[in-house]
Amino acid sequence: MPEDMIVIDALQYVNWDRESFLEARDSGIHTIHVTVVYWENIRETLENIGKWHRHFINNADVILQVRNADDVTRAKREGKVGIVFGFQNCSPIEDDVRMVQILHELGVRFMQLTYNNQSPLATGCYESADSGVTRFGKEVIKEMNRVGMVIDMSHSAEKSTLEAMELSERPIAITHANPEFFEPALRNKSNTVLKALGESGGMLGFSLYPFHLKDGSDCKLEDFCAMVRETADLMGIDHIGIGSDLCQKWDYTTLEWMRSGRWTIDPDFGEGSSSKPEWPRQPTWFEGSKDIMNIASGLSDAGFADDEVAKVMGGNWYAFFEKSFGPSLKVVT
Repeated sequence: MPEDMIVIDALQYVNWDRESFLEARDSGIHTIHVTVVYWENIRETLENIGKWHRHFINNADVILQVRNADDVTRAKREGKVGIVFGFQNCSPIEDDVRMVQILHELGVRFMQLTYNNQSPLATGCYESADSGVTRFGKEVIKEMNRVGMVIDMSHSAEKSTLEAMELSERPIAITHANPEFFEPALRNKSNTVLKALGESGGMLGFSLYPFHLKDGSDCKLEDFCAMVRETADLMGIDHIGIGSDLCQKWDYTTLEWMRSGRWTIDPDFGEGSSSKPEWPRQPTWFEGSKDIMNIASGLSDAGFADDEVAKVMGGNWYAFFEKSFGPSLKVVT
């Protein structure tokens, strides 16, 4: 396994504390894309970012904020974990496209256009009808392209996802999902979407969330790695990485917030659950950040060459960050 490999997890939602930061650092992960928002408005979002500022102050020996690809290499060089801010919904921008630049200046580098439901920008994957990207969505995509904020369609419906790829002048990402052929979850993506994503230069982050895995919590590492191989054949080895969707140290009330937000009185149980939901058990080979290198070993055992393992474990995300986090060179009038 290459010693100079960069390791990036393109999505985690953890109730972060110093113990969690130390575990991530000691695991060999160099950068993590963290969820800052699910349903929060702009004021609540700023409060969440403020909490992260305290994390950076109180754990300066362990973590640092990533605003560009150079910060990833700095984190690796200094033996720290880089933290990239991302939103799993567009709620923080409310009805104002100007919020995109303001939030980018605060370090936000990913934003989903939807989280399961219809949003002001596009349609979520739980809706029965997909109307595609809205008029407001088209303006937000242009602004995200301009400032260097990545369009994330992890929780979006198919037509909306394909339209976002077509409308965006920069490659988009699906940071945490798996192919539909691996597990037919609502959140997993069709071959049509994945092929288009690869052809457009975008990125897919493979999810380790049990509801997105074949056999759920009992998914075998060899089956996961076989899926990675099949997806690489479909999309190209340069367009895949890890986006574990790891959720840790949260109680049931947080799970209900994720699923239900403020849009329903009754809890939304979501995919994979028909009664009061609980956090699903992680596969034994990936119980948390500490197990990230099990994936690298599994890929190697599955026949991936060292350079291919390095690409999947973080090299591809690093190259994507280099192209995506800076402002567009296009002049906007």
